[in-house]
Amino acid sequence: MPLTAVAIRHVAFEDLGHLDAPLRAAGYAIRYVEAAEGSVAALDPLAPDLLVVLGGPVGVYEVAEYPFLDEELALLRARLAAGRPTLGLCLGAQLIAAALGARVYPGPVKEIGYAPVTLTAEGAASSLAALPADQPVLHWHGDTFDLPAGATLLASTEFYRQQAFAVGRHALALQFHLEADRIERWLAGHAAELRAAKIDPAVIARDAARHDAALRDAADRVLTRWLSASR
Repeated sequence: MPLTAVAIRHVAFEDLGHLDAPLRAAGYAIRYVEAAEGSVAALDPLAPDLLVVLGGPVGVYEVAEYPFLDEELALLRARLAAGRPTLGLCLGAQLIAAALGARVYPGPVKEIGYAPVTLTAEGAASSLAALPADQPVLHWHGDTFDLPAGATLLASTEFYRQQAFAVGRHALALQFHLEADRIERWLAGHAAELRAAKIDPAVIARDAARHDAALRDAADRVLTRWLSASR
């Protein structure tokens, strides 16, 4: 039987992107669950071989406005406590941090665009070592979080110290978007945010075209290495 991967999605265009092909190559059958449709509560937290929590334009602390976040936090608490393989991207990383008891809050600046991350010594010994040195990755966040107790910091940027962390071998949280492809959908979907931040979408589109092939390869290598270690 194939392995099972469930991806919790918050907006249609923030999907598995570059991670889709390596997951399928590793033998995973992929199923999406739409967070805002109330489907998360019905999930068995331990059943999928892999759980991926994708990004989205809401804050973990906005539970009153978006009650589905509580469902995700409950799911993650149970899954992480059981040591089941879990990957979080941007909002997903923030939800993992919150499920582990860390504070999530607005960051110092909007960090949107392509820029490299700096690996810690632990990050250089992790699956993120497959990310080429100085390789720009897509950042699209305005929130940050404290490093959860027991977690290992893997990567940072100037304004966001918590860019990636691991919990044991079973959980990986990435604040940046290693998965992002077809960037024109992101530019359209987040047009109001870009306008408010005075960020030129043409610059992001240009950088995406420049870096997409390298990021596709990097995403494949990072994910494949992490999957092998997390089983």
